[in-house]
Amino acid sequence: MKTLVLSAVAAVIVFGAAPAGAQQAHTITIENLRFEPQTLTVKRGDRVVWANKDLVLHTATAAGSFDSHGIAANASWTYTARTPGRYEYMCTFHPAMKATLVVE
Repeated sequence: MKTLVLSAVAAVIVFGAAPAGAQQAHTITIENLRFEPQTLTVKRGDRVVWANKDLVLHTATAAGSFDSHGIAANASWTYTARTPGRYEYMCTFHPAMKATLVVE
């Protein structure tokens, strides 16, 4: 049985395929007072990283669901998407900055 497991791992390394159900990381860039992409769809268990490329503090806040608190310039915040749904979020410091995270 150990040989089979090691062979499967070797196959993943050699062929570059991700195992079924593998979690992925997605990046949302904060730049020019915008979240990019505006809408991101991820799978349950995936990680979402908000990377602040602006010169000012921002948040990624979905009321009652997640809140990054302040993300400093040139810093990031990571969230693991656990509950399926559609999450409208915003920057609490700049309320015109809005985007959507969809978790399947």
